[in-house]
Amino acid sequence: MLNKVVLAGLSVALAATTSFAAGNGNNRASTSVNNLSEEQKDTLLFIYQEEKVARDVYIVLGEYYSNQSVYQSIQSSEQKHMDSAQGLCETYKVDISNVDESDVGVFVVPVLQELYDTLVAQGYQSELSGLMVGEYIELTDIDDLEDAEEEMPSDVVNVYENLKAGSFSHLDAFRGAIDAYTK
Repeated sequence: MLNKVVLAGLSVALAATTSFAAGNGNNRASTSVNNLSEEQKDTLLFIYQEEKVARDVYIVLGEYYSNQSVYQSIQSSEQKHMDSAQGLCETYKVDISNVDESDVGVFVVPVLQELYDTLVAQGYQSELSGLMVGEYIELTDIDDLEDAEEEMPSDVVNVYENLKAGSFSHLDAFRGAIDAYTK
C-alpha cells in the first residue's frame, strides 16, 4: 500500500502540475482561433508532455509487471492522446522541436520530469502500487484537462474533452485491475 510520505510527495507533484496547467490560477485572455497567448501555448505543451508521462509510465510499468495487461492496453491509447495533443501544438505553432517521443522517460517540462521519476519509483514498489500509480495518473490528467480548457478555443476544448473521456475509461480499467488484484 502507498505510504504517507509517498502520498505527500505525489500530492505535491499533483498540486504543481495542476497549478502549471491552470496557469497558476490566472485568467487567460480571450483568444481567436489562430492566436493564443504564450501562457495558453505553455498549457498546450504541458498537456502534450503530460500525456507522454502517462504513456511512458505505462510502458515502463508494463514491462516490469508483464502479467498486468492494463498497461499494454492503455499505452497505445496514450500514444493517440499524445498525437492529438501534438496536433494542437502544431496547429497553434507551439515549439515542440526539443520533444523526442521515442526517448521514454525524458521530458522538457521539469515538473513533469520529476513527476515521471516519482511515479515510476512508486510503481516499482509493488504490483498494487503500480496499479495505483495508473489510477493516480488518470485522475491527474482529468483534473488538468478540465483546468486547461478554460479560455481555450473550441477546437482545443473538443480535443481535451475527448482526452478526458479516454482518461475516464482508463481510470475505470485501473480501478478494475486494482479490484481484481485485491480480491
